Amino acid sequence: MNEPLRVFITGASSGLGAALARHYGAAGAQLGLAGRRQDGLQNTATGWNAHLYQADVRDAAAMQQAAAAFLNDVGAPDIVIAAAGISVGTLTEFAEDAPVFRAVMDANVLGLVHTFQPFIGAMQPGGVLCGISSVAGIRGLPGGGAYSASKAAATIYLEALRLELKARDIAVVTVAPGYIDTPMTRVNPYAMPFRMTAQTAAAKVARCIAHRRRFTVIPWQMAWVARMLKWLPIPVYDAVFEKAPRKPRNLPT
Repeated sequence: MNEPLRVFITGASSGLGAALARHYGAAGAQLGLAGRRQDGLQNTATGWNAHLYQADVRDAAAMQQAAAAFLNDVGAPDIVIAAAGISVGTLTEFAEDAPVFRAVMDANVLGLVHTFQPFIGAMQPGGVLCGISSVAGIRGLPGGGAYSASKAAATIYLEALRLELKARDIAVVTVAPGYIDTPMTRVNPYAMPFRMTAQTAAAKVARCIAHRRRFTVIPWQMAWVARMLKWLPIPVYDAVFEKAPRKPRNLPT
């Protein structure tokens, strides 16, 4: 009889992280759920075999403590999913947006490092680290400079990590979703084509993890959009996106 998977997930207070927790919880996994909001973690964990760790991925020491607790409570994880992140509009011209830029970069890039580093030494061959990037990292979106830059950096970081850990047979899976119906996207004042429910997105991410896919854009329709955006000539891209609607600039709490 196979032992249940040991899965550690950040951003589990809400959104995709919570949906991933419920997906793996329904499959019988032993869960470690990390997030900033204890009430959100408790809501996510209802009905599942879960250990809760209140921690912000921007805080390296807090993530070290959460990882140490999970290793003690459950053991070495089979899967670590870095799903925490911040999506918010930013404009460089405003001085008050400078700390917002830092918060976004700290959460979306350094948060990956803080999540994975404490577990790598303990993980066994066959383990998987999964980082959630975004289609927004393909090109720079006006009004979303911090988010686009952070997700571009996340994709490149994960690629480097994948090569570093290949010899140890620890897979690094990068998933770049399009729009997911979560509290972060519901404030967007523009159309969101191919938007997925969080449950649908979680199932797709889990499939990528199970198949140890190196890089995947979800859903498949958005993968075609990503290819088009990547190769769109700069003058054409500028003409199309210069006046595009922009995400609100309020940092989520």
